[in-house]
Amino acid sequence: MFIIVGLGNPGREYASTRHNAGYLALDILAARLGIDIRRHNFQAVFGEGFADGQKVVLVKPETYMNESGRAVRDVMNWYKAEHHELLLIYDDIDIPLGDIRIRSGGSGGTHNGMRSVIYQLCFDDFPRIRVGIGQAEGNRGLVSHVLGAPQGEEKELLNAALEQAADAAMLILKGRLLEAQAKYNKRPKKENPPRDNDPQTQENETPPGEQGGLGRPQIL
Repeated sequence: MFIIVGLGNPGREYASTRHNAGYLALDILAARLGIDIRRHNFQAVFGEGFADGQKVVLVKPETYMNESGRAVRDVMNWYKAEHHELLLIYDDIDIPLGDIRIRSGGSGGTHNGMRSVIYQLCFDDFPRIRVGIGQAEGNRGLVSHVLGAPQGEEKELLNAALEQAADAAMLILKGRLLEAQAKYNKRPKKENPPRDNDPQTQENETPPGEQGGLGRPQIL
């Protein structure tokens, strides 16, 4: 079996936001697999179906982003699923808009939803698909960027990435994780090195963390 979880926030006001990329990718998968995501349990809305001879459960946690792990934990416990039978799909500001990345395991990075999932499950060896939403540009702050809905070309790029995420999920369902990684994991372009060798002038490559104290931190 496979449990596929798309991370996001419930409610119409968040439906089309960048932070709901996991929800949006899951909607594409649901349409392809003919699965209705409408049952309520496990602090989530979910649906069951079959693909390639195995059971598939599509899950959208309704706990808000920062508590996503509680819903994922409850679903995993109910279905008694193994680590490798879980797949997470979520947004990532550290990946360029329009790209996706696939990993077989690892930390949650700067994403509070993934941090919650790993904290509640007490393991991180499960595959995940990260949908790039890019960094905030201009005077747009992190919160406005993440909780905003893309328009125009940005929307087209995000939609293309969501389709790719669904394609990758279909490959992973078939046990072709390595193939999905080879196809969709693009290598970032190398930047020209600094002209001098002074380490003080080199760019800090530490990815930015998410900011706290935002009034409703549960949605981030």
